[in-house]
Amino acid sequence: MYKSLECRPDSYQEWYKQGNKLRAEGYYEEALASYERAINYKPSDYWSWYRKGVVLEALGYYSEAIDSYTQANNIEPNNYWAWYEKGCIYFTTFAQFQKAIACFSKALAAHPQDYWAVYRTAEAWRKLGEYEKAVSYFNQALELRPQDFWVFYRRGEAYQQWGNLELALQSYNYALNIEPDDYWTWYQRGRILQQSRQFSEAIKSYNRVLELDSRFDLAWYKQGCCYAELDNINWSIMSLEKAIDLDPVKYLDLAANASIWSKYRPKLGFQLLLTNKTRDLIN
Repeated sequence: MYKSLECRPDSYQEWYKQGNKLRAEGYYEEALASYERAINYKPSDYWSWYRKGVVLEALGYYSEAIDSYTQANNIEPNNYWAWYEKGCIYFTTFAQFQKAIACFSKALAAHPQDYWAVYRTAEAWRKLGEYEKAVSYFNQALELRPQDFWVFYRRGEAYQQWGNLELALQSYNYALNIEPDDYWTWYQRGRILQQSRQFSEAIKSYNRVLELDSRFDLAWYKQGCCYAELDNINWSIMSLEKAIDLDPVKYLDLAANASIWSKYRPKLGFQLLLTNKTRDLIN
């Protein structure tokens, strides 16, 4: 536990330095008190307000952190850090994406080539459903980091949500060139191919997902749906059974009610599957 210094600081600079030391050591409450004393000495100091915001954020006092960052912004409107950190709180904690974008825009005015502010602006626009703007910022992020997996992946999501499946698939393929074993990207790729009715290709993507994570229930289920579309009854039921084993409640309901399985329900084998798996669930 932290023990107070025998000689208490008696100037702005000493309180500020002590706050930095305590923050680095993880003593956030004590660091907060030190920054407040520094501010008492010098209320117009940007860095004390900024560091106070940092420790308030670390303590989970997010609204208070925003207030502290705002004080820092008022003192130095063109300093990147407080704008960026405030934007991150609006984005991550409060899901107030318009406010986050406004903060990131101020951060980018100070540092136009900052990857993180560009990337988070893109994500905020994507969350707002403004996919064209999101893609534009993702492209800017790629100019700054041409081999960044997450930009390609999130750009793929933006295209996918926008309904541009061809460009979404292309972006996911770029992501897989960087991280070939990312099962979520393979899964998203499978979904797009399935939506495009390229069922055999979708099955290959789902197979890759299941090689990487054999307990990915959605991949088993969607693979089963693809086999059903191809009238491959044995493989479709095998995949469905795997999904049911992993989440009986969810997939028994889908097997009993989803339209994809309507042509299979009259078949004895399918009825036995539902009966046996329901019995297993009850027991």
